[in-house]
Amino acid sequence: MIHLTADTKILLATKPADFRCGIDGFTALCRHQLKQAPRSGTLFVFTNRLSKGRFQDWPRHHQDVVAPLAAKQLKTLLTGRSGWQRL
Repeated sequence: MIHLTADTKILLATKPADFRCGIDGFTALCRHQLKQAPRSGTLFVFTNRLSKGRFQDWPRHHQDVVAPLAAKQLKTLLTGRSGWQRL
């Protein structure tokens, strides 16, 4: 269980990721595509493609590569409730 606080820096990768790449692949993705330091203490959130539908109120990956999230927003997304709003 990850303890989230209001001070937790969370970045959502808006483009689906290939989960087969493993930890080294995600480290490289953070550095090269997201332009972020993977060991900075930031919590990175990645998704994969859905076979049907989409996440409700999900940010479009053509807008930004990453979207900052507050802990409350992440909890809302993970529970499937609507109400995600850009910071």
